[in-house]
Amino acid sequence: MSTYMSSINISIKKEAYEFLKEIKTSDKSFSDVILSFKKEQDLMKFFGVLKYLDWNKKEKTIKDLRSSFNKRIK
Repeated sequence: MSTYMSSINISIKKEAYEFLKEIKTSDKSFSDVILSFKKEQDLMKFFGVLKYLDWNKKEKTIKDLRSSFNKRIK
């Protein structure tokens, strides 16, 4: 059984083409690169990545930033 591949021309911005070209490898086509974005992402890989952050320090930094911003807009 043979597989028939159809071809469709599309127009993309040069920036999009450069992006695709950067992540394309010699063993993948541009179609393969584009279709790789379609794959369902496994959210489990992100579990626990923030567990070592000092959330008290982050909260203080955010409060300081908001305070500084509010002083500048008054």
